[in-house]
Amino acid sequence: MSGTEPGPAGPGRDGHSQDRTGEDRTGDGTGQDGTGDGTGQDGTGAGGLRAVLAALGANLGITVTKFVAFAITGSVSMLAESAHSLADSGNQGLLLLGRSRAGRAETEHHPFGFGRERYFYAFVVAVVLFTVGAVFSFYEGLHKVTHPEPVRSPVVAFVVLGIGIALESFSLRTAVRESWRERGQGGQRGWRGWLAFIRRAKAPELPAILLEDVAALTGLLFAATGVALAVVTGNGAWDGAGSLAISALLAAVAAILAVEMKSLLIGESASADVTAAVVAALEAGPEVERVIHLRTLHMGPESLLVAAKIAVRHTDQAGVIAAGIDAAERRIRAAVPIADMIYLEPDLYQAARADATDPAIRAARMRPRGGG
Repeated sequence: MSGTEPGPAGPGRDGHSQDRTGEDRTGDGTGQDGTGDGTGQDGTGAGGLRAVLAALGANLGITVTKFVAFAITGSVSMLAESAHSLADSGNQGLLLLGRSRAGRAETEHHPFGFGRERYFYAFVVAVVLFTVGAVFSFYEGLHKVTHPEPVRSPVVAFVVLGIGIALESFSLRTAVRESWRERGQGGQRGWRGWLAFIRRAKAPELPAILLEDVAALTGLLFAATGVALAVVTGNGAWDGAGSLAISALLAAVAAILAVEMKSLLIGESASADVTAAVVAALEAGPEVERVIHLRTLHMGPESLLVAAKIAVRHTDQAGVIAAGIDAAERRIRAAVPIADMIYLEPDLYQAARADATDPAIRAARMRPRGGG
């Protein structure tokens, strides 16, 4: 296999020079269909960071307010929401820690860098959301249902819940705005488009913040309903029921986030659009007759490994083949800037040995190319 070509970027991971221009500004091409992977325009950099910081600021303020309200009212729904906001604040800290650690330089023991640390810490977020949020809320809610107590000073609880809704709405608005930039303007609209974005995003921060903020707002509504019913009926068990509803909500969100982060930790390929762009870039030059075999793997949100076996002319000399591989690598980087690790193996094409089942090649051949 050929490593990356020599250039001004300095030593690469494999001893060859690598082009570290993987700071993605054009995304992976998926931004055009409304299901971007979170590595697009501004994306996993400033956009994701703004959403995390906005959520952290909002949750710190909400946590303090809710704990004060719980101390005054004794509402277990308010306590559950306090634990929820505390868990969310810790989660934003974990996302920031993951971003920081992922930026470390590659080492001898980690030659492909630390980009996947962002996925690991996002998975930890799911665990924290379940244990600190869902389990604690379930315990407190069950206790209040079996041992109901009246809610003291319900006005304070409603005021605090109103403040919480306002702050969470601000945080969600920031996350939605940044996510919209990642999704692009075309493709699926409505909730299906958002579900596709969460499912296909390669950067963990925006999906995590979106899920957390939606859960937080819904949880506040559950808490308000529980407190209101407890006050109207005089039965404190309704307050506990609100806490149980919050527990179920947090468990569901934690499960969704854990499943998505698990997939990224195991290793996901590039989207179909990016795969098609790589194949098109490889076959755009005269030195490559066709792509025989292709594999892609996200080493991080902004780092893509490309490994391909390409068909060359049987009459080409070694020097010509090497120059052709260098040219092919340049075309890939021009088409997909996050492709910062490229390994190309020249071979002779034999139709009888062609792998028609290669998923990457099949996806690239079947998907029509867009205009952008």
